Amino acid sequence: MDTSPKPARDIDPGDTSRPTDTADPAGPSPASRRRRTILLMLGLTAVTSATALVIGLLSWAPDPPEPARPLTVAEGERLAAMRVTNLRDLRAGVHVTVGAGAARTELVGWVDWSRTLLYLDVGGPGAGAERGLLQRAGPLLVIRPDPAAVPTPAAPPLVPPADRWRLHHLAPGAGLAPVLDLLLGLAADRPDPAQALRDSGARWVARDTVAAGPVDVLEAPLPGGTSPAASGTAPGSTAPTTRAGGDVDGQPRYWLDQDARLHKLVLRLRDVGSITVTLNRADRPTLRPVDALGGRPGQPRALTGAEQDRLDRLPTRLRAQGGAALTLTAPTGTDTNLRGAGWLNWTARTAYLAAADLGVPDRRTLLRRDTAGLARVDVPAAAGGGGTAETPGRPPLPPPAGAWRFTRSGTDDLSLLVGAAVAAAGSSGQRGAAVRVREDVAGGRTVDVVELRTADARLRYWIDRVGSLRRLELHTAPGAWAQLDLNPASVPRLTPVPRPAAPGGTRRPGAP
Repeated sequence: MDTSPKPARDIDPGDTSRPTDTADPAGPSPASRRRRTILLMLGLTAVTSATALVIGLLSWAPDPPEPARPLTVAEGERLAAMRVTNLRDLRAGVHVTVGAGAARTELVGWVDWSRTLLYLDVGGPGAGAERGLLQRAGPLLVIRPDPAAVPTPAAPPLVPPADRWRLHHLAPGAGLAPVLDLLLGLAADRPDPAQALRDSGARWVARDTVAAGPVDVLEAPLPGGTSPAASGTAPGSTAPTTRAGGDVDGQPRYWLDQDARLHKLVLRLRDVGSITVTLNRADRPTLRPVDALGGRPGQPRALTGAEQDRLDRLPTRLRAQGGAALTLTAPTGTDTNLRGAGWLNWTARTAYLAAADLGVPDRRTLLRRDTAGLARVDVPAAAGGGGTAETPGRPPLPPPAGAWRFTRSGTDDLSLLVGAAVAAAGSSGQRGAAVRVREDVAGGRTVDVVELRTADARLRYWIDRVGSLRRLELHTAPGAWAQLDLNPASVPRLTPVPRPAAPGGTRRPGAP
């Protein structure tokens, strides 16, 4: 057999009778076949998954929400304990939205249920005359108007400004009055009747989550079963509420956690609109009432020996001092807020000041007090010392001639306050029992605030550590505090106003 190599055959490029494929005649390797198989299977899997996903999305529907139902016993007890929990927690941050659109009002600040105290910034396009800062203590409301404030409210300064506060009146059931009543009415010293809540139609509505965690959304009447806008009904009372056609439109909704803490409240009040209350239960600073509401809370106690000694020596010190320049800040009525400036002479027992009523900025009342009694006259602002209603100037010297009104004594708050300031240099035996309310600051000096109750008035002396009287306060008829700030100074000679003689040589008394 011939095994010698055969010579290679020349291939004609033009010969098309032979195949030109140079692939391996044995076919693809096993590794290549496996790769192709895997890729094919992965492709089929992807197509199948995509098809299943599309079919699932087209056919998926969310689980239906749980239907509303009556409260369980445990839920009813939690809702009944809500107001007691608020009182126990003392305070909370609060954000309230009242109304909507161009009528919307925003309230941001804090509520202190332990002292029935509100401190809020009022803003929003519908804020109106209350735009600015607001404090309410019990039934008393003071505002610090700021018409130029930006519409978007922010939390008020924790230490409130000292100036420009005024007593303010809100008509019951109108404006912000029912909203403020609602906030303070969210606390009570005893639980609401749980069975009465369940009998009222209260129900569980949904589950939700707030910043503090999961909550239940419950529908029930307002706390105590009353509407804060109901005429003649105090918040928290147990009088029945008006249902259909009444002040509350529909059932309020409460966002309540497992510890009976309220986080949100939504309701509608007729003549007010929608109200949303959001509570920040972690925002709990100690609030400071403004001076008109009594100032910082203290711990009243008996006077120490040194404090009693300074009080006893006060008349002698005032007479030696001679006199003081005075500044008046006096909320004497819900529509009467006085500002004033003048002098007081303890040696001659006289006082002379110009007072402006913020509601009548173009007028000044000049008040003279001497040993013969009181004299008043109303004059234009320019003739009464000028200045503004918020910061009036000192009264003119000599006192102008005019239709002075005379009286031996006055019973109005301004007369009582000025009279008490003059009498501070008199006998200490005329004073009632004294208690120290707190330590404070006046005129840059540390003072002891000492409260005295006399037969005619409730007074507070602000006495510094060297025994000088820096401020005198009077509890006014509306329940607010009026202040007379005293700065030791040389005072002009204050001569008595001549009293006109009536026929027969007697003095003619006049109206206060």
